[in-house]
Amino acid sequence: MAFDDEVRKINQKKFEEMLKTTSQPGGETPQPAGPVEMTDANFTEIVSSHPVVVVDFWAPWCGPCRVVSPVLEQLASEMSGKATFGKLNVDDNPVTSQQFKIQGIPTIIVFKDGQPVDGLVGAAPKQMIESRIAPYLRDGTKASPYG
Repeated sequence: MAFDDEVRKINQKKFEEMLKTTSQPGGETPQPAGPVEMTDANFTEIVSSHPVVVVDFWAPWCGPCRVVSPVLEQLASEMSGKATFGKLNVDDNPVTSQQFKIQGIPTIIVFKDGQPVDGLVGAAPKQMIESRIAPYLRDGTKASPYG
């Protein structure tokens, strides 16, 4: 029972952090300060509401996912106002996971203007993840491996 209480406290803290947002100049959509919890129900809305969205497809039992999570939280903080970061639990959201043919986790997919444009599978160092996101913060375009 104590473990469940601790998990609830951690989840509540993360939820409160998600609610903190920073507003962008020019009245654009506010960017979350950290990764946003994504679900089958809100996935399309979030991806289409922000110019660049980085989605972490993960599961709580996945060791490599736990390694990547703090890296993505750090990138979300560093790139606040430039990109939105989201986390989608593949166990709880099978529709979206199947739509993008997620077979291994963690899988990180970068969306630009609502379309998947890049991604990687497996735990990767911060510099590698950042290098996959950076071209889309400018007006770089690449062919989508997920189309």
